[in-house]
Amino acid sequence: MRTTQNIIIFIVIVLLCGWLGVLVDQFIPNQPKGNTLGMGLWLVLPLLATILLRTFAGDGWHDTGLAFHLKGNGKWYIVAFLIYPITTAILLLFSYLTGWMDFSHFNMYAVASAFASSFFLQFIKNIFEESVWRGYLTSKLLQLKLNDFWLYMTVGGVWGAWHLPYFLVFLPATDIANVLPVNRLSFAIIGIMTMIIWTIMYTEIYLLTKSIWPLVIMHATEDALINPLMLEGYIQIAQGKEFFVSPTAGIVTTLLYLGIGLLLRAYRKKRDLVLE
Repeated sequence: MRTTQNIIIFIVIVLLCGWLGVLVDQFIPNQPKGNTLGMGLWLVLPLLATILLRTFAGDGWHDTGLAFHLKGNGKWYIVAFLIYPITTAILLLFSYLTGWMDFSHFNMYAVASAFASSFFLQFIKNIFEESVWRGYLTSKLLQLKLNDFWLYMTVGGVWGAWHLPYFLVFLPATDIANVLPVNRLSFAIIGIMTMIIWTIMYTEIYLLTKSIWPLVIMHATEDALINPLMLEGYIQIAQGKEFFVSPTAGIVTTLLYLGIGLLLRAYRKKRDLVLE
């Protein structure tokens, strides 16, 4: 009962905190885009909520996922680091062969430099996120014995809904246009669906390792690799093909991530049968 109550409190805070940030920004004009006080509140308040719930509401600190659990899990750290680069490479090769992307501005050295320069910052940012989505919400929902697909839907849905203020307000319109030729509301809907699919991968690696750190690495790799690739103009997607091969939310991309997530799930299920 207490676990369910605290999960509900957490979800309410998560769904409101971004809109509180939007409200705060209305009173503080001329802030740098992408780095406002409101965005800071949006990012930090979910983690603060988990700290308060663990400290004062009986959740405890036994299931945070903060242990590295390196023994026997080294391969999953490597898998977590490689998922986005390998999937992106497959997507780019497919797009090159189909002629759906223009690579005339592609520069491997520049892409690698952008990745290296931003990875550490993204790593720090994603400690905040993964402590919340896997270290708290996933961990607590596991105590309710949800089946796998309800677990994916719940975590992915809340994770996606938390992004609504970002999609609808904080995110510059130019960044949306660089990803998909849609309005903000459509982008938000696609974004939530994408995060539900991504949640399968993240959940399965968490279940395999019981640690958030492979996921911090994976999430940081995604942010440091795919965002510059799209936003800095290293690739140009042919008009009308964005919905298929956008490295962030294209249909081909999403199917690849879905396949990886289901493969990880199948491996975990097989492993668990052997261990029983």
